[in-house]
Amino acid sequence: MFRNNIAIMFKRCREYREKQLPGRSSMGVSSAPKLSGMQRQVLSLYRAFLRAARSKSAEDRRQIESVVSAEFRRNAKLIDRKNFIYIEYLLRRGNKQLDQLRSPATVGLSSLTLNSSPTQDSEP
Repeated sequence: MFRNNIAIMFKRCREYREKQLPGRSSMGVSSAPKLSGMQRQVLSLYRAFLRAARSKSAEDRRQIESVVSAEFRRNAKLIDRKNFIYIEYLLRRGNKQLDQLRSPATVGLSSLTLNSSPTQDSEP
């Protein structure tokens, strides 16, 4: 009798969840949106940078995490998501930088910010 009551409770819970989330099965449901292949590559690269930073000293690790976070956020805001060629270029460049960071001789990263406004030479 006790097992029968538990089975009825589980059945009612499943029916309630199916009413709340129609079209989804109750097994293996993930609330996160599906990511494209390129989005997965970018996220994987970001995580790899954070994992590589763990092998450095505490001070270097904080500096690396700060630079990596700032670069990824800056690129996320500035680059159009449909600019696949440029994103692929950044992924290749990031993988090269990651390989350098994984080297035991490397102690940190630096960020280079270029001024995109043209400079005018003043002539006397």
